[in-house]
Amino acid sequence: MPLSDPAPREHIHTRKVTCTGYRRADGLWDIEGHITDVKTYGFENHDRGEIPPGEPIHQMWLRITVGSDMVIQAAEAVTDHAPFAACGEIAPNYDKLVGLKIGPGLKQQIRERVGGIYGCTHLTELMGPVATTAFQTIFPIRAREAAEKQRREEAAGTATPRKRRSPLVNSCHGWRSDGAAVKRIAPDSYTGADAD
Repeated sequence: MPLSDPAPREHIHTRKVTCTGYRRADGLWDIEGHITDVKTYGFENHDRGEIPPGEPIHQMWLRITVGSDMVIQAAEAVTDHAPFAACGEIAPNYDKLVGLKIGPGLKQQIRERVGGIYGCTHLTELMGPVATTAFQTIFPIRAREAAEKQRREEAAGTATPRKRRSPLVNSCHGWRSDGAAVKRIAPDSYTGADAD
């Protein structure tokens, strides 16, 4: 269902954020983020001169490489367009993300390493959707492969019982511990009225 009809308005600005997850041949995972900001009008910029309508004021890229343990093993940032000539100078600092684990507390750790004058506001913000994309890329594949392995072991009579827990429990309304999704997907974490 789309949003309701808007009031009369004029299009001024578009920000696009695209994130893509890849499984590498070496078993690692590449997660790439791309952000652009575009105006519908031209304007003068001190460092770049005239920026015509539709030309990005910001265009930046970020790639992190993570293991299945969600630890960042490599990071790379590139600035193609920015309002200041100096903006691209900070891109190498994003290798300071190496060693961080994608999970609770990540945003604070990112701010400590590349926040403020040690990073780019847009690249640092891009890490939020990049981290979410890492989860969306890696966890479903790992869950599918674990389920396939369990089925093979059950067929061979070598399976050991495993608990179906999820790190997503209570991360949002749909994953609440007393909800239908948790009851079905991660019954060992279910806390609803009819829980054992």
